[in-house]
Amino acid sequence: MPAAATFSFPLAPEQRAALLEVLRGGAFRDAPVPAYAVAAGESPSWRCNVVLYASGKCVVQGKGAREFVENVMEPTVLRRLVLVDAAGAPSPAPAARSAAEAGAPALTAESLSPHVGVDESGKGDFLGPLVVAAAYSDADLAPKLVALGVRDSKAVTSDRKACEIAAKIRALLGPARYSVLRMGCRAYNRLHAKMRNVNRILSWAHARCIENVLERVPDCPMAISDQFGRADSVKNALLERGRRIEFRSRPRAESDVAVAAASLLAREAFLQALAELSTRFALPFPKGAAPHVRTAAEEIVRKHGVAALPDCCKCHFKTLDEVLAATGHARAELPAP
Repeated sequence: MPAAATFSFPLAPEQRAALLEVLRGGAFRDAPVPAYAVAAGESPSWRCNVVLYASGKCVVQGKGAREFVENVMEPTVLRRLVLVDAAGAPSPAPAARSAAEAGAPALTAESLSPHVGVDESGKGDFLGPLVVAAAYSDADLAPKLVALGVRDSKAVTSDRKACEIAAKIRALLGPARYSVLRMGCRAYNRLHAKMRNVNRILSWAHARCIENVLERVPDCPMAISDQFGRADSVKNALLERGRRIEFRSRPRAESDVAVAAASLLAREAFLQALAELSTRFALPFPKGAAPHVRTAAEEIVRKHGVAALPDCCKCHFKTLDEVLAATGHARAELPAP
C-alpha cells in the first residue's frame, strides 16, 4: 500500500471550475470544508481528499493522491503533465524536462519484452462511453511504435494528432495484436447499477481486453496496466488464460510503450463515439465534466427528453442531478438501466 502523499497546485479560474466539476462527479462525496476553503471532497475509490482554497490553491492528499493527480488533475484540470517530487512540489516546466518525462516511452528491458499494455479513456467524462484498449508489443514492435510517435495519450494535446497516431498503431499491429472494448452509456450504466463501483467495471473491462489479445497471441507472457483501486483487481478478473501470465500494475504505466499505445487506441475510440453521439442527437458532445458539458446535457434533455440521458451520460455522476434540477426533472423519471 503506497504511503500517503500531498500535492499542491495553484489553479487559474477556469481550472478551478473544472476541479469543482470533478468534485461533483460520482467518485467524490462532500467533506468538511476547512477555513479559507471554498470546496472539499473525499473519494474512497481514488483514496484521496481534495480541498480548493479561496486563493485558488488546490491540495490533494492521501494514499491515492499521486494516482488522482496523474489520471484526473493532469488531463482534466491542469491540462498538462506535471511531474512531482516526493514532497509533492511541482517539478520544472515541461520545456525543461526530457522527452521521456514528457511522455515518450523509454525502451527499457521490460518495454522490449513481449507483453500486453492496457489503458482506458472516458472514465472522467460525463458524456460518452467508457473505452478500454489493449495493445501488444515486443522487441521488434516497440521501437516501431516509438517511431510512430506513440507516447502517453495525455502528452498528445491534439485530438486530431492522437487519432492519426492511433490509426498508425492499428495498421502496424494488425487486428490480432490489439483489442478495443467500447462500453456504451446504457451498458455502462447497467453495469454500474449492478457493480456499484467504477474500479470493478474497469477491472472487468481491462481483463476482457487482455484476454482478447492473449487469445490471438497465446505466447505472450506478461500484461501491464495502470494502477487503479486495488493492485490485484485486474488480475483477479482475468480468466484461465490470463491467470497463466505475469500481471504488473503500477502508477504511471503509460511510460510503457504498449500501455501508451493502448491509451491512444482508447482515446481514438472514445472520440469516435462522441462524434457518433453528436450526429445521432444533432447536438455537441464535449469532453470532460466542466460547466459547458452540463449545459450540453441540459440541451439534450430539452430536445430529446429526459429518457435520452442514459444513452448519453454516466448516470452515477453528481452532474446528472444538476442537469435534472436545471431542466425540472428527477432521477425517478429515468428509464431503468
